[in-house]
Amino acid sequence: MKGNTKTKIDLEEKAINALKTVIDPEIGANIVDLGLIYDLKAEKDSVRVLMTLTFIGCPLGNYIISEVENKLREVGFKNVTIDLTFNPPWTPNRMSKELKKKLGI
Repeated sequence: MKGNTKTKIDLEEKAINALKTVIDPEIGANIVDLGLIYDLKAEKDSVRVLMTLTFIGCPLGNYIISEVENKLREVGFKNVTIDLTFNPPWTPNRMSKELKKKLGI
C-alpha cells in the first residue's frame, strides 16, 4: 500500500470495527455480533450500511441508527448512508456463535 491509499477491504474493516462499538443497550451486545448489519460498502470517505433492528418499532431504533452514523463519522467517513430494512426480519440465528454462547442460546 502506498501512502494513505486505502483498499476497499481496509475501509470496510474500519467501518465494521467502528460498528462493533455500537452497543444495543437492551441486550448489551454490539450490533455486528447481534447480526443487525446485513451489508456494508465503503469507498474513500463514503460508507453505505444496510441494517435492521431486532424488531419493527424497536424503541431504541433511532438511538442505534444515530450511534451508527456517529461512530462511522468518528472514524473518518464524511458521507454516511444508512438503509434500514426488515426484509428479511432479524432472528437470533443471525447472532455470532460467540454471542449465542454468551447468551446461552
